[in-house]
Amino acid sequence: MQYIAPIVIGVLYALLMSFVREPHRRRLNAVMVAGAGAAYLSGGGLGGWEFAFTALVTYVAFRGLESWTWIGVGWLLHTAWDVVHHIKGDPIIPFAHTSSLGCAICDPVIALWCLRGGPSLLALARNRRGRGPSEPGPDVSRETPSPTRG
Repeated sequence: MQYIAPIVIGVLYALLMSFVREPHRRRLNAVMVAGAGAAYLSGGGLGGWEFAFTALVTYVAFRGLESWTWIGVGWLLHTAWDVVHHIKGDPIIPFAHTSSLGCAICDPVIALWCLRGGPSLLALARNRRGRGPSEPGPDVSRETPSPTRG
């Protein structure tokens, strides 16, 4: 269960985010990955490296405001940071010794969803049942193109 629950949490995260319409979903996820990047600051288990990592993820999250790919990269960076903390024995939740391991399992699930463009899982389920069109793919504008002059 220790390995299954984080996967379920990652899928639930994507499912809950599916209730947020684009482009707000992408922007909210950029904020979420920025927050995740600062999650270890209070523990300071890696000293000054915690600040360097937070600065890196903040930059990646800023780029993620306009790109799902950058958000996915941010979650993968956080996965690596989780692994480092798990190996060092400095978990994200001090009283839950395997919390960084759980986070390291959950984060790639979220990253894969983001790298696919953060699609609405609700819309994907509707499409499988033949109920209607899905939302646009990653980084696709909803504006109609202007007519060409010729």
